[in-house]
Amino acid sequence: MEIIRRGASAADARVALFDFDGTISLIRSGWVDVMVPMMVEILADLKTGETEAELRAIVEEFVWKLTGKETIYQMMEFVEHVKGRGGRALDALEYKKMYLDRLWLRIEGRIEELKKGHASPEQYMVPGARALLESLKSRGLKMYLASGTDEIYMKEEARLLDVSRYFDGGVYGAQDDYKSFSKKILIQRILSTTDVQGGQILGFGDGYVEIEEVKTVGGITVGVATTEPECRLVDDWKRQRLIGVGADYIVPNYLCHARLLDVLFQKEGGL
Repeated sequence: MEIIRRGASAADARVALFDFDGTISLIRSGWVDVMVPMMVEILADLKTGETEAELRAIVEEFVWKLTGKETIYQMMEFVEHVKGRGGRALDALEYKKMYLDRLWLRIEGRIEELKKGHASPEQYMVPGARALLESLKSRGLKMYLASGTDEIYMKEEARLLDVSRYFDGGVYGAQDDYKSFSKKILIQRILSTTDVQGGQILGFGDGYVEIEEVKTVGGITVGVATTEPECRLVDDWKRQRLIGVGADYIVPNYLCHARLLDVLFQKEGGL
């Protein structure tokens, strides 16, 4: 565990907001290695003279910045890159389907293992995640799970990992009408329909978006900068970017959850 902002306290937290993929679930681990090469391949076919390394750097940058938002936003940005290079772009939804078809080839076996009971849920979870969820639940926090993955898929994956039961605030994913849901919308809904204040939200995520949105309303954030799929070491690339958008703490996993919670729930000035 790395303390980025000493004294950042969640002692008054009443809500815990979790991202799903890469924060709790590892079912879709490796998705970047599906999305980025697909995009680079298509851009390279436009023969602009850019090297594959140059294209990869461009694609990785916007994919990262949009990680945590609904997948369609990454595809919409990609459409602009195709058009900007003189290409005839497909609709963003078509690129999304192409990506999901390729991703399914990678994760189908994992889903089947879980459905048939050939793998334990913990095998496809960030280490220590369940113990952390149990601890937060026992503290009385209202829990929300939100993902940029389509809701129909992430709800099933949350069920297979047996984590839905922790999230009494609800389990939310991307909608066909992509403008109808986002992590920002969910946070604003929490603030407008309850007496929870922004500073009482504790956020966990491995992406730019959820960390930024919780920090925007004054919450406390834990950046999960893990090197997947082992999740034992901090990924320095993720770490730097999560710190850049305001992460108060950085962890590679939740095996340190007892220490993490001790630090999070001390009153300000107690460190």
